[in-house]
Amino acid sequence: MARFLIIAAGSGIGQATIDLLQQAGHDIITTARNSNKINPDIILDATDFDAVDAAFKQVGEIDGVVNCCGSLLLKPAHLTSREQYQAVVDASLTTAFSTIRSAGKHMNKGGSVVLISSAAAMQGIANHEAIAAAKAGILGLTLSAAATYAPMNLRVNAIAPGLTETSLTTAIMSNETSRKFSESMHALGRLGKPEDIARAIVFLLDPLNSWITGQVLAVDGGLSRVTSKIKV
Repeated sequence: MARFLIIAAGSGIGQATIDLLQQAGHDIITTARNSNKINPDIILDATDFDAVDAAFKQVGEIDGVVNCCGSLLLKPAHLTSREQYQAVVDASLTTAFSTIRSAGKHMNKGGSVVLISSAAAMQGIANHEAIAAAKAGILGLTLSAAATYAPMNLRVNAIAPGLTETSLTTAIMSNETSRKFSESMHALGRLGKPEDIARAIVFLLDPLNSWITGQVLAVDGGLSRVTSKIKV
């Protein structure tokens, strides 16, 4: 049995990850900004470096940590306010950085850190400028941190999901035209499920896969790499 910290555990991907880890008999510590969706073990604003430090100290020795924080803003750059941009960067990149920062300080016996990027950081998609910028930052952070912390056997990897059916994407899913268009962008012809992403997270957390670091695993139905045949 291993022990894992899940940051933003109330998210759809966070909850799916917890389910899989608990089914495997692992011990889970959860955080969330509030108790609206779950009753977390720790209330945590993951943009607050000191608060994240305190959370790591509180939970003690762990085998891995997942940062599931994020947001979704679909606007072109010229219609995005400074406040909206900063909120997107804080939700994704700042929380990822604070997670790496505390893991580097407190996970002295090594382990696994998993961050969440996006296929939008790997494939140009219109009206995704803010989220693409934030999630692309996570790609660079993953590579640099993997190099920095490899000597202490701390592995750092990222998942880059395609469009996944969570509360963040409800507006897209509820509009039939938008949903069909979004499905057509993915070569496999469907949107992702939280469980699709969670299975990849669990794979990267698993100590059996301890020779994997500095990798970005696209779990995106082919969105970032594959163009499917046009249906006629």
